[in-house]
This record gives sequence, C-alpha cells and structure tokens, in this order.
Amino acid sequence: MTRFVHIDYPKSHPGVDRFENVVGMATRVRQGFISTRGLPSMLLAAMVSALLVVADQVIDAWADGHLMAAWMLMWVLGFAALALLAGPSRAMVLRAVSAVNRWLKDTSRARDDARMWTIAEQDHRVMADLHAAQTRTERLSRVGW
Repeated sequence: MTRFVHIDYPKSHPGVDRFENVVGMATRVRQGFISTRGLPSMLLAAMVSALLVVADQVIDAWADGHLMAAWMLMWVLGFAALALLAGPSRAMVLRAVSAVNRWLKDTSRARDDARMWTIAEQDHRVMADLHAAQTRTERLSRVGW
C-alpha cells in the first residue's frame, strides 16, 4: 500500500505578515501628518489659548463672587475665538507654506545656476551651449514666443 504525505505549508511567514502590517500602518499614519491641517490647527490653538489667558486675567480681577458666570463667559470666548480665527489662521499658514516653498525653489535654482556657471567656466563646450541657449532665447523673445 502506498502512502502519500500531505503537509500544508503556509504561503507566507507570520513574522513577515506582521512586519508588513506595521509598515502599512506607519505609512498611513505618516500620510495623516503630511496634510496641511496640522499647522493651522496648532496656530489656532495657540491663538485661542493666548486669548483665553488674557480673558482669564480680566475675569479673575472682575469675578470674585461670580465664578460660574466667569467660566461661562470664558467658554463663550473660547468657542467664539475658534469660530472666528479658524479661517484666518489657515490662510496665514497656507501663505507661509507657499512663501517658504517659493523661497526654497528660488534658492535651489540659484544654486543650480551657480554650479552650472562654475562648470561652464572650466569647460568651453558647456559655455558654448549656454551662449547658444541664451541667443536662442533672445531671438524667440524678439519674435514674440
């Protein structure tokens, strides 16, 4: 009588599966932090906190016996600040991010131009290519392209 041995081996290693799950989760978490919502939210929280500290100082001097009214006023000020400052803080952060990106791009372009000019000073063929490109650009600008 012939006997066959059937052994079912798993298609993947459990440790590798766990590692892939951890890497996938870390990637999803990182993508959540890349969004531009984090910075405006932090700025908004800082502005509201500063406003609430000032309101607390004012209310503390005013509300010796009216603690409940003072806390209600403080919460109203906090929620009003959240509602009123959300848009401007987001717009300010977006303008700052775009300005930093523009500055980084300009700095990178200037660094690349300086590097290319240094190479062109040492190699006459590169200098000839730069002059040809400059002449071509001048001709096209005269024609209206």
